[in-house]
Order: sequence, then structure tokens, then C-alpha cells
Amino acid sequence: MQLKHHLNQHPQRAALHNEVHARPPQALAAPLAISHVVMACDAAQRNASRVHVATLLRDHHLPLPDPQSSHFRMDLGAFHIRWELHTEFVTWTFMSALSTERLGELEPARALDAVPQDWFAGLPGQCLSSLHLWVVPADASGATALVKHVLLEDSLVASSVAGGVGEVYTDFTMHADGFSRMVLLAGNMSPRRLGRLVQRLLEIETYRMAALLGLPAAREASSILSSAERELAELASAIRSATAADEPMLLDRLTKLAGQVESQHAATHSRFSASVAYFELVDKRITEINESALPGMQTIGEFMDRRLTPARSTCEWATRRQDALSQRVSRISNLLRTRVEIEQQQSSQALLATMNQRQDLQLKLQSTVEGLSVAAITYYIVGLVSYLAKGAHALGWPWSAESTAAATIPLVALGVWASLRRLHNRVFKG
Repeated sequence: MQLKHHLNQHPQRAALHNEVHARPPQALAAPLAISHVVMACDAAQRNASRVHVATLLRDHHLPLPDPQSSHFRMDLGAFHIRWELHTEFVTWTFMSALSTERLGELEPARALDAVPQDWFAGLPGQCLSSLHLWVVPADASGATALVKHVLLEDSLVASSVAGGVGEVYTDFTMHADGFSRMVLLAGNMSPRRLGRLVQRLLEIETYRMAALLGLPAAREASSILSSAERELAELASAIRSATAADEPMLLDRLTKLAGQVESQHAATHSRFSASVAYFELVDKRITEINESALPGMQTIGEFMDRRLTPARSTCEWATRRQDALSQRVSRISNLLRTRVEIEQQQSSQALLATMNQRQDLQLKLQSTVEGLSVAAITYYIVGLVSYLAKGAHALGWPWSAESTAAATIPLVALGVWASLRRLHNRVFKG
């Protein structure tokens, strides 16, 4: 009895599960002609490529691919097409049967010859890489002559691959038609194994060119970094002898330099990171073809190691330079800000000391004013008492006005002083 489980499924489960089957190698059989084209595309051009391939299928009255698919392959009779959508580029692979008659005597047929040329000329994007690959049986008549006929002997690179079952030849040269060329002499291997080997060879060329996209950015960044490093050295020297009046100007220059460095770092970081990933993919694919040296020939791995290492080192050095410069700018900025903050604190302390002195002076002045106020208020109150005593004396008050006024002066002065002190305490201490 079959049990049915109704579990709540993660929305991405199916897509993640099928990821291991993404872009599977295609079973192939020699002899075969392959034309592989890599078009660098932005987001709009990647969408346009989907429409472009749908146009081809529609013209051949074939079903259209899933609008959400990132790869598909289709047999169009005269040729087979494989389309793959990547993050930065779109790959187009065309395959057709290859005749082995007079192989090595005439220019071999190319898979691209079977593709509608007007349609092919309208591929969206910019061509980053293009390759003609001919897969022929190792024992076919004229197979060795084919290598000499389509490749340049002076720059020939070759190796035994797939554990010695096949041999691959290339010259890593862009020929007159703009395509590189490669010949694979396939021995006795299964169609699926041959398909995996062909896919890895195509990916080596694809990822090699994608990795090198970081080289122009690294060279451009080098000149910018050199200028920024000189500016930073001048700022560091100026900070040592700067006065307080110079610090705002230096801080402004340092802030602008930091903005320039971070802007350039942000503009190239993703490119350098992508190049590192592509270089690693090239290394991985070279390892996977399991090549060994042919007598007197340079292997693909040796060629790549010797020719790609300078470009890889340039990209890595530019990345390290950017990181180091960003850290140095940050340290010097912190030092200058610390120096400005210390001077501001010292100015604040001096200002507080001045305020304290002024407060003490105000207190002294206030005490003086209070003393004058006591005398003035006492004078007016005693004057009032004198007038009151004159009137009371007429009514029988025994003391004269002068005597009464004189007797009340200490009492009035003491009362006024006590009242002012209470008012002072209430205002300043309450």
C-alpha cells in the first residue's frame, strides 16, 4: 500500500532539488562540428536573448521553451541548439553532423554554417568568446591532418585527455573569422562521457574569457590607486606639521579622498570577485578533463598557468591594494579626527575655566551690589520711619524723629540684609 504524505513543502524545494540536474551534459557521438558563442549581456539583453531564441523556434514551428527556464536544447534538424542563461552572459552552442570525407584536405564544415545567418547576426549582447570545435574519431582517416589544417602549428597546445582516451588540440588564436579553434580526437568513450568532456572544454574557453574581464578594471584601478596613494602620503606628511587652523582643510581633503577610494572600490569589487570565481572554475575544469602531456607539446593546464597567472595576480593585487588603501585612509582619518577632538576638548576646558572666572566675578559684583542695596533700602525705610516719628511725636510719642530714626537703623539694616540673603538662597540654591 502506498502512503501519501501531505507535508507543508518549502516553496523553493523543487528548484533546489533540481539544481543538481541544471545544465546536464548532452550525450554526443563523433564526428561532430560545434560552434560555441558567448555573448556578454546586461539584464535587458538577457531578456532579449530569450525572445531571440523563441523567434528561431517559432520560425521552425517548434514549441517554445519555458519562459522561466535558464537553459534548454532543441533539435532543429539541420543543427542542434543549446542555449544557457548566466549571470553576466548568454551562451549559444550549435552542433551539426560532420562528414569525414577528405578530412584534413578541405576546410571542415562548421556547425554555424547550418544556422540562419540573418538570425545569428542579431544575437543580443556583445561577443565575448567564440569557438569552433571539431570532434572526430581518433582513428578516422585524415584526423591528424585536420589538426594541421585548421590550427597554427607555431602556437599549438595539445594534451591527452579523459585518462588517455582522447586528445585535444588548440592554438588559443583568434582566426580571421573571429573564432578560436579546437580539435578533439575522441577515442573509445561513451556518448555521455564524450558529452561531459566537450562541455568542460567549452567551459574552459568561456570561463577563461569571463575571468579576464577583471584585467582591464585592474589596470584602470591601478592608475587611480597610485594617484590616491600619493595623495594620502602628502596628507599624512601635512598632518604631522599642521596647525589647528589647517586641520579643517586637511580633514576635508581626507574625506574627499576616502569617498574616491570607496567609490572606486565599490565599482570594481564585484568585477574582481567574479574574476576570482571564474579563475577557480577554469582550474576546476582543467582538472576535470584529466589531461596528460603529449611528447613535445604543452598541455592546456601548463598554458593556462603560464599565461593566466599574470592576469590573475594583477586582479588579486588590485584587490589587496584597494583593501590596504581603504584601511590606511580610515586609520589616518581616525587619527586626524582624534587630534581635532582633543583640541576641541582643550578649547572646551579653557572656555569652562573662563566661564568659572566670570561667574566668580559676577558673584563678587553681586555681593557688592547687595551691600549697596542694603544701604539704599535701609536709607529709604529709615526716612519713612523718620516721617512717621514726626507725626507720632505731635500725638505724644516721647522720642524725637531723629532719635527714633537713629534707633531703627540697625534693626532695619539687619532685616533688609536677612531678607536679601533669603532671596539669594532661594534663587541660586533652590
